Amino acid sequence: MNHFFSLKPLALIALALLMAPAAAAEIPAEEVILQVLRDAEAGWNAGDIPAYMESYWRSPELRFASGGRVNFGWQPVLDGYLKRYPDRKTMGRLVFDDLDVRLTSPDHAVVFGSWRLVRQDDEPQGLFTLIFQRFDVGWRIIHDHTSSGGE
Repeated sequence: MNHFFSLKPLALIALALLMAPAAAAEIPAEEVILQVLRDAEAGWNAGDIPAYMESYWRSPELRFASGGRVNFGWQPVLDGYLKRYPDRKTMGRLVFDDLDVRLTSPDHAVVFGSWRLVRQDDEPQGLFTLIFQRFDVGWRIIHDHTSSGGE
């Protein structure tokens, strides 16, 4: 019996060591959100607007404000992008910059940043404020307020 009890502390230490990498491997929410934005940028730059839209909440409650207008719903936002950017030339290359992620709760975050489209004839740019929410499928944009203009 004494031999059995002497193994118990070793088993607990081994269990703790096995669990440590899993706990250490948890990625901070800010990094996960930045990856969602990098994936969206990559989708856009591949000419794949539906892939870009994976960063958004697939809901009729999604809110997108830009150009003095507010649109509601994932599908209307997708349709608007497809109409405004019918080909790779108009899409250009999207660059997100100055990204600042602020967690406001364990399941919500605000992201401030700038965007720029590098195109052959021009380079439109602007700012955005995004509200992210954590869902079972991951972090998604539930509100996007994007402005354009500026030098």
